Amino acid sequence: MTLKVYGLPQSSATQRVLVVLKEKNVPYELVPVDFFGGELKSLAFLAKSPFGLIPYIDDDGFILCESLAICKYIAAKYAGSGTPLLPDQSDVKAVALFEEACSVEESNFQPIATGIVVEKYFKAFRGLQPDDKVVEECISKLNEKLGGYEAILKKRRFLTGDNMTVADLAHLPTGTIIGDVGVKLLGDPDKRPNVARWWKEISSLPSWLTVVAEAKAA
Repeated sequence: MTLKVYGLPQSSATQRVLVVLKEKNVPYELVPVDFFGGELKSLAFLAKSPFGLIPYIDDDGFILCESLAICKYIAAKYAGSGTPLLPDQSDVKAVALFEEACSVEESNFQPIATGIVVEKYFKAFRGLQPDDKVVEECISKLNEKLGGYEAILKKRRFLTGDNMTVADLAHLPTGTIIGDVGVKLLGDPDKRPNVARWWKEISSLPSWLTVVAEAKAA
């Protein structure tokens, strides 16, 4: 049975899962969800995704939601296929660095970058004006956090070392959106040369460019 992803190609959380699937060369079926028609609040949907969020996957009857958990699951189940995206599980230090990087993304990047996305992307989509004060605060916070990223990436090619992992890929959807709306902090080589080098490498991946192209075509 082909793994099914219930989500939308334009959804940043869904895109996290799709780029991992492509890097792992895993066949999948993307099952569109009626986001604006109330499907996320239906009892049938909530039975699969209790918090009413996309995406969730159905892997031959195994249901899993939360995009980062899904990405880790795919990378672990298909460890022998495509790009290795997890550390050696027998190396406790490597695993610890990986979990640290995932925590950094969840705590120090995603919430702040999402604040920018809500104000400058989703509000524009709905014809609303962004709150410039919130945008400025988020940009200031993200700029501060990227100082920590620069310190890490000055010593490592990727967030955990020489090999790219799920933790790196998790930044792609939201990071791309904030760049598209004019917040170029990730790609500024003059300010954060190592962040810019890292960002250029992961955002140029053929797998990611395909995910972006498919979202635009949908």
